[in-house]
Amino acid sequence: MRVAMAQLNPTIGDIGGNVTKIRQVAVKACRAGADLVVFPELAVTGYPPRDLLCRRDFLQRVERALAEEIAPMSREVALVVGAPVRGAAQGDGENTDRDFLYNAALLYTEGKLAGRQDKSLLPNYDVFDESRYFKPAGQRTPVPLGELNLGLTICEDIWNDKDYWNRQLYEVDPVEELVARGADLVLNISASPYHYGKIGLRLDMLRSIARKHHRPVIYVNQIGGNDELIFDGTSLAVDAGGEVVCLAASFEEGLVLLEMGRERSGPLFLEPVGKIDFQVPGAGSALPREDISYVYRALVLGIRDYLRKTGFQKALVGLSGGIDSSVTAALAAAALGPENVLGVSMPSRYSSPGSRSDARILAENLGIAFREIPIEGMFSAFLKAMNRDGSPCGDLAEENIQARIRGNILMFISNREGYLTLTTGNKSEMAVGYCTLYGDMSGGLAVLADVPKVMVYQLARYINREREIIPESVLVKPPSAELRPNQVDQDSLPPYEVLDTILQAYIEEEKSAEEIAALGFDPALVREVIRRVDRAEYKRRQAAPGLRVTARAFGMGRRMPIAWRAG
Repeated sequence: MRVAMAQLNPTIGDIGGNVTKIRQVAVKACRAGADLVVFPELAVTGYPPRDLLCRRDFLQRVERALAEEIAPMSREVALVVGAPVRGAAQGDGENTDRDFLYNAALLYTEGKLAGRQDKSLLPNYDVFDESRYFKPAGQRTPVPLGELNLGLTICEDIWNDKDYWNRQLYEVDPVEELVARGADLVLNISASPYHYGKIGLRLDMLRSIARKHHRPVIYVNQIGGNDELIFDGTSLAVDAGGEVVCLAASFEEGLVLLEMGRERSGPLFLEPVGKIDFQVPGAGSALPREDISYVYRALVLGIRDYLRKTGFQKALVGLSGGIDSSVTAALAAAALGPENVLGVSMPSRYSSPGSRSDARILAENLGIAFREIPIEGMFSAFLKAMNRDGSPCGDLAEENIQARIRGNILMFISNREGYLTLTTGNKSEMAVGYCTLYGDMSGGLAVLADVPKVMVYQLARYINREREIIPESVLVKPPSAELRPNQVDQDSLPPYEVLDTILQAYIEEEKSAEEIAALGFDPALVREVIRRVDRAEYKRRQAAPGLRVTARAFGMGRRMPIAWRAG
């Protein structure tokens, strides 16, 4: 049997467009000799559809698509497709009045539904909220296809191996049950979002599962950017000994074709077959080694898909001559093409000549459009209007009004000319509130909101890997908001190498102040950083959506109250 692994980038809610894409891929796979095409989790709706699943008309459109379009496709080639399904649980046919919703893997062949396995494990942590919408599977039974019994699983179902994790989040292990009931292989359809380090972890886990159960594993993952989440794909097949047979590219759509079968009564084997869109043998150097290039590619994909799926074609970035805006502009140019990016410099009386020239040189190096709009006149008008004697006070309010003037300019251009404004604040700044509401936080997408400052510099060096795009002076000068004379970030913050380590321990690892201090940090500094993180929640709640690239991002992955007090 030839199996095609279809790594697709669906658009959430676009059932017609997603089904068309499924059809095109099925035709291509069939022409390449595939007997079975496997699509990702919820491929019909895109993942995560969130409260679209609460709309009856939306679910009715899914049902029509499955019955009238997906099922007929299977007359030419068998399909495994992910979709939400209403009705009774499997094996609960007598209670069809129970209108529950299930996250299902559906096997279609010969023009009809031939098998179904609902998702058993519904994650309700980090960015996931599946128990809000779905009921867990009532049973786990292999689905027959020809001479093989398919152990169908969906995403989280493979993430509960007690021997790999040394603990279980759920009482049920779907893989263990399916193998015990005669599954010849484990087939997982997934929508597993990316964060730095996830690809290697996932690969290691899948290899461990294959070795433990002596079964091949076929894993098909979604790619694309959907709001804050970015999906890397990296679909793969692992043989029963845990060796990678084939590996799809990361952050790209495509098909991988492999042969599956038995030699006499021996174990099931997998082997790669010729190339469709991409297919890489799994040996040696082909295995992924994550580095900063993966974060770069994730952010580029996240920007491109966010604009494409929300109907924008061009982006706007405020260029300060600093590292964050430089990296944001470079990512935008890579995602959208330089011709679709505008950089705007808005110098004030405190902007250094070097920063002004760095912004212009960056725009020239990227090939993006550039405008310089000085804000001195507007700033002076504010100072005169808000100070009784017309004399500046030099306080925080006057610093912030500069950022707010710039935010207004960017949003004016956005409204008039149809650009999406990209904000440039990084995770370190967002964490401690070193950002201005309705100022530098104004915009439609926060590109670096989950990228710590130290990683921003790593991205900059990667962007400059072949030639100097971001001026070297940007990389070596002390970071500064330039809102008062001789200002640098370290007037208000500890060195970023220190700050980022404390933030990772507190936000991503959920360590207490005492545990962080025990790592060798000044206890007073740790308490102050934590205090600032907690107090800045009201700002983050009003921020633009941020692209997720770490294991714990602000927003939907970290849902903290605003009005609370440690007791």
